[in-house]
Amino acid sequence: MVKIGVIGYGYWGPNLVRNFVEVPGSQVVAVSDLRQDSLDRVKARYPTITVTTKHHDLLVDPTIDAIVIATPVSTHFDLAMQALQAGKHVLIEKPMAATVEQGERLIEMAARFKRVLMVDHTFVYTGAVRKIKELVDAGNLGRIFYYDSVRVNLGLFQHDVNVLWDLAIHDLAIMDFVLGARPCAVSATGIAHVPGKPEDMAYLSCFFNENLIAHFHVNWLAPVKIRSTLLGGDQQMIVYDDLEPSEKLKIYDKGITLTDGPEGRYQQLVGYRTGDMWAPKLNTAEALHVETLHFLECIEQGQEPLSDGQAGLRTVRILEAATQSLTQRGRPVELVWDEGH
Repeated sequence: MVKIGVIGYGYWGPNLVRNFVEVPGSQVVAVSDLRQDSLDRVKARYPTITVTTKHHDLLVDPTIDAIVIATPVSTHFDLAMQALQAGKHVLIEKPMAATVEQGERLIEMAARFKRVLMVDHTFVYTGAVRKIKELVDAGNLGRIFYYDSVRVNLGLFQHDVNVLWDLAIHDLAIMDFVLGARPCAVSATGIAHVPGKPEDMAYLSCFFNENLIAHFHVNWLAPVKIRSTLLGGDQQMIVYDDLEPSEKLKIYDKGITLTDGPEGRYQQLVGYRTGDMWAPKLNTAEALHVETLHFLECIEQGQEPLSDGQAGLRTVRILEAATQSLTQRGRPVELVWDEGH
């Protein structure tokens, strides 16, 4: 039985607590939050869970094996570092840290204390994204040409991070998992429409050494909610609509074919291939349920998580470079990756 302490019971904390309460093999011992009304909600729903306004109480509790952090990004590093130094396993909400340096230090600390460090890249654990990964790895799409996503809605405005760190992080985590490729450069543009607040809409492009490009459109000021991704290859193409209730994933047997023209091989003709569309059956288990089970397995069996510290660090590295590009009106920023990371 893995005993859990949760720090933060705001927007995402209640979902994490619920899943760790319901999943077999874990017990939520305590929840900390700075707001008393949040703790009152915990106590009303889970009378046996200890509540406190002091997160330190969870760190010094010898019965707690793992700390789950669901707080603003600016607090992630300090809380996770304290938890690791206290000998606790850590599951941290995305993004894992505010800077690349912070992420690297957390990974080093987890390795030093031999503790699991896992990042809450929730979409990686959805049936739809797992199926996309399966199709890409099997070569069904052929050579990948592009990854294009739109994630927009009205709100929620964040006070400590811009819209890239808030919304694009989801799609960067999906891209990192599905493609397994790292961009060599990024370019980002965006703007803030509310005085004193971070950028509320942005466009991010990721360039790869291969003939591949990824583009992300994120916006807090859209009149509708859109969660769509297009993934195009030379054999098949995928449309992923996370808001679609039944057929979130559609695979299209469409594409182009290049043939030599009559004047010679340097004059190629473009032909269009149109085939069937099919929607595969997906695992409908709640992603957070799958993720919490995986976290417990990693603790008990000493495994490396699917969304480990390195996965979290890769997304932070892209976001840090994108923020730098954003301040320079889209000037491309080169990315340097450590060997093996």
